Amino acid sequence: MTLSTLLQGIAYTSPSDPALIAGCEITHITEDSRAVQPGTLFVALRGVHADGHRFVPAAIEAGARAVLVETLPEELRADVAYIVVGSTAEVLGLTSSALHGHPSQAMQVVGVTGTNGKTTIATLLFRLFRAAGYRCGLLSTVCNYIEDEAVPATHTTPSAPELQALLARMQAAGCTHVFMEVSSHAMAQHRAAGVHFRGGIFTNLTRDHLDYHGTVQEYLRAKKSFFDGLDKDAFALTNADDKNGAVMLQNTRAHQYSYALRAAADYRAEILELYPYGTQLRIAGVEVLVRLVGEFNVYNLLAVYAAATLLGMSKEEALRRLSELTAVDGRFQSFISEKRGYIAVVDYAHTPDALVNVLETLSSLRSKGAKIICVVGCGGDRDRGKRPIMAHEAAVRADRVILTSDNPRSEDPVAIIEEMRAGLSPEELSRTLSITDRAEAIRTATMLASAGDLILVAGKGHETYQEIAGVRHHFDDREIILEQFAHEA
Repeated sequence: MTLSTLLQGIAYTSPSDPALIAGCEITHITEDSRAVQPGTLFVALRGVHADGHRFVPAAIEAGARAVLVETLPEELRADVAYIVVGSTAEVLGLTSSALHGHPSQAMQVVGVTGTNGKTTIATLLFRLFRAAGYRCGLLSTVCNYIEDEAVPATHTTPSAPELQALLARMQAAGCTHVFMEVSSHAMAQHRAAGVHFRGGIFTNLTRDHLDYHGTVQEYLRAKKSFFDGLDKDAFALTNADDKNGAVMLQNTRAHQYSYALRAAADYRAEILELYPYGTQLRIAGVEVLVRLVGEFNVYNLLAVYAAATLLGMSKEEALRRLSELTAVDGRFQSFISEKRGYIAVVDYAHTPDALVNVLETLSSLRSKGAKIICVVGCGGDRDRGKRPIMAHEAAVRADRVILTSDNPRSEDPVAIIEEMRAGLSPEELSRTLSITDRAEAIRTATMLASAGDLILVAGKGHETYQEIAGVRHHFDDREIILEQFAHEA
């Protein structure tokens, strides 16, 4: 595809010969100078840690014959096309989409954003529509899927070139529907630019990613920008029980819908009975038994039901498929110790609000006299302000708390735990252990448990690694629990 064709509809200036722009063939687009090859358009992004404009000479040396910049380099080469735009991040998405023939326009793409619930909602929609006979794609934190083909995920939302390439593969595979998580980072960095969304879903907004966004207001603004960008033919579905649900809709051109358990909304559900194995609900006047547990999952399922009907599925089929869905990996995933009679639950809860939701669900399910034991840590190189809050929320709702490592990354895990302990009162500290080794912390929790007790291992969920001192090691909470079960008498 020629560079001039890629740039159709994009405002730009250029000091280069128009004939050079018109005749420059582009076969590859990248923001990584190390990935440049002949036929590459190199896009200089201004990142958090590095400015891609510094790597323009290296990209040209590697074979790039066109570069996209916000400011021109001091020295220009006559054989290189220089394109100047206001936002290289946004144009990276637009040109990546154009290079692949705008694949999202040929499919029904639904984005899910919010602090908690993104993975569950996107994954359940993927499973529901596949069960109904549709060919589908999934873009999520856990794994990307093109029908049955698993494509490992490195980010919640891939970079723009990776995202458009995946969407093109989904289109080529015959997918009609794609369900994707849209992170706040992705919106702030314009990774979803060029994606045509059929609909957007907002789950909730609580404290998260302040290490990146700085303030809750900036975090909210990033989420809201997703809805601001929806077309008038799309739907915007928000949680009316969250105070930020209405904020998301303030400037959207999309058709507006809401879901809730308490507030007035277009889609409502009523919890009739909570069970350890599921929940009895009433949705749209129909009683349905679902296999997911907890109020937070009722919100997720209600969003799934609403989106399914907005995409054209009948109410009857949507409810039938809803009753067949099971938990997503690492999201309230339970394991029963057959020899000793306690239950261990693994959940990705890594924000104060998510931790509260899961612990309150466990509290509603426990039998008289049963203890709740919570194993929890906080990630390194992330929002430090939530560390004492996480510890306190755990101590308020659990009988015993074990503070441990999550992914300490480049930080000292002992120092992270000390920052968590700072949020605890003397009484809460008396019920709290600090065990840096996460495997040992999990094993200790199982040894403290008696028949009927409930253990929550929070923070990592589906993850199969632990990052310590910048190095990833294989680690899976679920494997540790099952190994412990195997050795119990």
